[in-house]
Amino acid sequence: MKSAVKINGITKKYKDFTLGSIEASIPCGFATALIGANGAGKTTLIDIISGVTGKDGGEAVYFENMTDIDSDQVRELIGYCSSANFFPQDWDMKAIRTAMETAFDSFSPEAFRKLCKRFKLDDPDAKKQKKLVKLSDGNRMRAYLAAVLARDTKLLILDEPASSLDPLARDLLCDMFREYLAKGDGERSVLFSTHNIADMEFATDYAIFMHEGKVIEEGFVEDLKERYVLVHGDAENSAKARPLMISFTSNSSGFSGIAPAENAEALSALDTAIEKPTLQQLSVGILRKAEDDE
Repeated sequence: MKSAVKINGITKKYKDFTLGSIEASIPCGFATALIGANGAGKTTLIDIISGVTGKDGGEAVYFENMTDIDSDQVRELIGYCSSANFFPQDWDMKAIRTAMETAFDSFSPEAFRKLCKRFKLDDPDAKKQKKLVKLSDGNRMRAYLAAVLARDTKLLILDEPASSLDPLARDLLCDMFREYLAKGDGERSVLFSTHNIADMEFATDYAIFMHEGKVIEEGFVEDLKERYVLVHGDAENSAKARPLMISFTSNSSGFSGIAPAENAEALSALDTAIEKPTLQQLSVGILRKAEDDE
C-alpha cells in the first residue's frame, strides 16, 4: 500500500523527553489518527513531519520518494495546521487571506471565502472584521482550518484540530475530512492528532497509538477491532477473567475491559458478554495497558 508519509527511525531528544525511534506509516488515501495522552509525543512527531521542528535522527519519506520537507514542492503539497496561535493574533480574515495567497500558489481566495461562510466566520471582504484575538478558541481553530483547507494539497497534517471545537463543529470537521479525501481519488491523505477520539471516530480510518514517545500499536480501525474484544462479566468471575485482558475495571457488581480476540473463547466460558469495541473503548484499553506495563 502506498504511504503518504513513511517514518523511518525518527528520534528527538529533549532534557526530559525522548521521542522514538519511531517506525510508522501514514497510508495514502485515508485519514489517520495519532492517538495518545497529553505528553505522549504526538505534537513533537507532527512538528517534525511538518518541518516545524528538527529531528535528531531518522527520516520521513513523503509521497513515496520525497525526503526534503523544506523543498517548495513538498511544502505546496502539505497543509499543516496547529491548534496553537497559528497566525498573529491581530490578524483578521482578510489578513489571513492575503498571507496565504502570498505564501502558497495553490491557495484559493474563493474557496477560503466559502469556507469562512461555512464555518460562520467573517467574510474576508467585509469592512468590519474581528481580529483573531477577539474570537473564541473554537472560532480561531475554524479560521486556521479554513485557511489550510482552501489550498489544493495532497496531505493535511493537523495537530489537535478538534480540541477546541464544539460537538457540532467536530461533526462538520469529520464531514470536511471525508470531502477532502473523496476529491483526491485515493491520492489525498489526512493525519491528525488527538487525545480524545470519541467525536472523531467517524473520520478515522487508520490509528497510530503513542505512549511516552513510542508507537505501541497501529493499524486500520476495522482490523484493530478484529484484534480486540470488549468484555463485560459478573464480579464472581473477575479474578479468572483479569489475566486474559489487557485493560480491566471492576466494581461490586461486575467488570469490563478490553481483551485480545484470541482470548474471546476462554472469556466466553466465564459467562461474559463479548462485543466489538468502539475506537474510543479500544483506545482506552490500549493506552491503559501501556501505563500498567510501566
